[in-house]
Amino acid sequence: MIRVILLVLLTGAGLLAANQGSNREEDTRATATVRVAAAADLKFALDDVAARLASRRPAVRIEAIYGSSGSMHAQLRQRAPYDVYLSADVAYPRDLVSRGIGAERDLFTYAVGRIVVWVPNRSALPIERDGLGALTGALRIAIANPRHAPYGQAADAALRGAGLWDRLGRKLVLGENVAQAAQFVQSGAADAGIIARSLALAPAMRAAGRYWDVPEDAYPPLTQGGLILPWAVSPEGAAGLRDYLLSDEGRQLLASYGFGLPAR
Repeated sequence: MIRVILLVLLTGAGLLAANQGSNREEDTRATATVRVAAAADLKFALDDVAARLASRRPAVRIEAIYGSSGSMHAQLRQRAPYDVYLSADVAYPRDLVSRGIGAERDLFTYAVGRIVVWVPNRSALPIERDGLGALTGALRIAIANPRHAPYGQAADAALRGAGLWDRLGRKLVLGENVAQAAQFVQSGAADAGIIARSLALAPAMRAAGRYWDVPEDAYPPLTQGGLILPWAVSPEGAAGLRDYLLSDEGRQLLASYGFGLPAR
């Protein structure tokens, strides 16, 4: 009788342990996080994407860290712990693949970025009339650092192409990324900025200022690309994010934030 009781207890303990293990696996699945190294111009659009995906797949959570694409690229060369890299310039993820970090099949393009001149509502700069030329009346002009930020490189190219670099170069205030450049103008640290259209269309920026679209032929194309990283902890979640960005709904969402769309 005692042996039977012990057997029942041990069997129950085994089942309990198995159930606990199963619960732990379910908890792990319930809290699976897709870590994204994302270009700063995606701040508002990707937050929207994350909210939409969370409502459909509660088991997967998108956790994005925003920064300049060049700085993220340098971190990923050191195997920074991200699942997906979303760059403002597809050249950066392509370079990772060329170095053996990631596979060509996991490389994709998802958007085309655009730049604008943005000023606060109180500004007297006539950007609608004079475009880039209106910046000659500014004391400080914010752009992302061209050394590692694709949007800074686009702003630099636009100013040089317009023949304004010699007059305006000394007025530039460099942000670590394009979102910080936008913050400089919002805070009054700069009078105007050349920033991502996707940021200018965000509700807070749209309410606080006005913008002028820099012609797309004034700077090299900002073809934005992504890469699912080979050490992704959540490869299925990473693939789900990629697939959403490339879906009709995802493309429409990106377009609503001012992005152009690459050909399929």
